[in-house]
Amino acid sequence: MIVRLRLRKEFKHASFRRAYSDNLVVRCELADGTVGWGEGIPRSYVTGETPEGSIEQLAATDLAGQLGVHCEGWSDVIAMCRNYRPSIGVDDPRGCLANAHRCAVELSLLDAFGKCFESPISDLVGAMTDSQIIASPSSRVQYSSAISSGGVRKQILSSLAMRLYGFRHCKIKVGMNPEIDPERLRRMRYWVGSKMDLRVDANEAWRGDEVVSRIVELEPFGISCVEQPVRHDDVKVLRRVRDEVATPIMLDESLTSLEDARQAIADQTCDVFNIRLSKCGGFLNSLRLAGMAYEAGLEFQLGCHPGESGILSAAGRHFATSVGPIRYIEGSADAHLLRDFITRPTLTFGRGGWAPAIRLPGLGITVDEAKLKPLSRHIQKFRIASQH
Repeated sequence: MIVRLRLRKEFKHASFRRAYSDNLVVRCELADGTVGWGEGIPRSYVTGETPEGSIEQLAATDLAGQLGVHCEGWSDVIAMCRNYRPSIGVDDPRGCLANAHRCAVELSLLDAFGKCFESPISDLVGAMTDSQIIASPSSRVQYSSAISSGGVRKQILSSLAMRLYGFRHCKIKVGMNPEIDPERLRRMRYWVGSKMDLRVDANEAWRGDEVVSRIVELEPFGISCVEQPVRHDDVKVLRRVRDEVATPIMLDESLTSLEDARQAIADQTCDVFNIRLSKCGGFLNSLRLAGMAYEAGLEFQLGCHPGESGILSAAGRHFATSVGPIRYIEGSADAHLLRDFITRPTLTFGRGGWAPAIRLPGLGITVDEAKLKPLSRHIQKFRIASQH
């Protein structure tokens, strides 16, 4: 189903602006009646996906042939999910045109089978050989904050709020008005204080020939990282940029898949991967990407899409509390960003961005179907019979 969630305020950055989020939500019911939930957020400017296109992919995919599998343990579920091949219908050289679809389907299966096995999905880290190298369970994690565009008053108030709330990390959106970005950074650095870790996200705003100068003029304000400074088509210029600036470079829109990761490592275009569960094709692919980054000597952050419901927030929490080291952690800001809520309990982080691990089976959340129904714009059902 396509679910529209309203945002508390319009979200703006150099690539897009939105007042709501259209999310793909999948409800999976196993033969014994166990229900699991998954979510993906199709973004045309990130992976080329749309909500309607994701529904069309689901309808065209042989769901019964691929998912009608008897699973007795996590290894069976992992194999089924890894073998899942959504029907796309076009060339997909980067392997990202069905990532939101894959994420939603996969999470619904992991949630349902986790409930059956009485096991949280964070247990998957130990069950996957290619993620054991980054296994690092923790009882709580600390999320970072973000400041988008706005006038001087909003900049000052937002900066003070981040400082008073006890955040240690803050991301600032840049690139919409590059000529005033240095002054914005100077002002925000003053109000958040010298101890706050500040990083910037350009959302592909800069040209390849201006990246170095744009970064250099922001470096005096103590930025710790620059996220996606150029369009994906220009990403190879970042190898040269890394030689000319001191600030680490993070890939986001250019890091959507295993193929993107292999290319980034080979071309040496970044220092940090931004891993977002929906953008990167689900929980399992995200674990593999984190493992690839670690083995290549790179860092990784857990990112999020504005508009994620508690379904993706829960999945992100399981990821964040089971692997490491994670450079930055984003997400679980439901109460601060959304007007519409479809899950309980709330997973919104507390003071300082701190939030506890989820120990309940599956995703560990409950979806309120009564609240979900009026928010749904398109509902389609598929029946899958078990092969065993």
